[in-house]
Amino acid sequence: MSAVEVSPTPVAVEQPKASATSGTKSFLSGGFGGMCLVAAGHPLDLLKVRMQTSTEYKSTLDCFRKTLAENGVRGLYRGMAAPLVGATPVFAICFWGYDMGQKIMRKVYNLSPTDALSTKQILFAGGFSAIPTTALMTPMERIKCTLQVSSGNGAGAAYKGPVDAAMGIIRSGGITNLFKGTCATLLRDVPGSVAYFGAYELIKKALTNQSAGQGSISPVAIVTAGGLAGMANWAVAIPPDVLKSRLQTAPDGKYTGVRQVFVEMMRTEGAGALFRGMGPALLRAFPANAACFLGVEMSLQFMNKVW
Repeated sequence: MSAVEVSPTPVAVEQPKASATSGTKSFLSGGFGGMCLVAAGHPLDLLKVRMQTSTEYKSTLDCFRKTLAENGVRGLYRGMAAPLVGATPVFAICFWGYDMGQKIMRKVYNLSPTDALSTKQILFAGGFSAIPTTALMTPMERIKCTLQVSSGNGAGAAYKGPVDAAMGIIRSGGITNLFKGTCATLLRDVPGSVAYFGAYELIKKALTNQSAGQGSISPVAIVTAGGLAGMANWAVAIPPDVLKSRLQTAPDGKYTGVRQVFVEMMRTEGAGALFRGMGPALLRAFPANAACFLGVEMSLQFMNKVW
């Protein structure tokens, strides 16, 4: 028994039992978890994007003060509609993809639904989850980043909302313009998802001495594992996220792809620019992803009681 074990409590969250509907449950619970994540973490995500795409801010606190002075409290939630609406399908597909990745590993290694997966199998499932998610994530991130950056100019916001921003992006470069940054998103999300789900499962097991799908888990363990998993994700994903944000918010035609963004950034700003926005990203990661995984686990517990 681990020295850091968290004993199950009367309010422990029961883990989902393997069943024919586990994929559906993963889809639904992932969507709910995504909504919890956006609500908890959007203000710090906005600061992260602004710091990544501008050199006018000296620190996270400086960015917060200037954003608050220019736009008020509501300015901290600018661009939230797109990720909030998009969070349901994006995170639903993400957790569904993770479930599918686990099923692939069980089939390849001839494991039963109750057999614990090895670390490398969990890591594969995590990386696999990013592939179907990118199809929805890329246009949502494109719209969100465009809205977040557009609010700081002297003439006010360039777009009235996510629909207006989407139409403007399409007008300027066609429907494919919404998918600008797809390769950069994959470059960020595949290794990030490996770290995300891998850290969650390993930390959760260390805290409870239980593998995925076994027994019950304390909400404290879920929050701790979920928050640290989010930080692990961004520790890996922040450099490609900087490249993605630069590419998606740049004027059309400025860059031919993520490689050109990287070369120009190294030439003009140095390697340190790849870690710009790390502060707000990590600050946001713990509460946002703690909320996400708690939402996922609680909704799974509810669905397991219903069917």
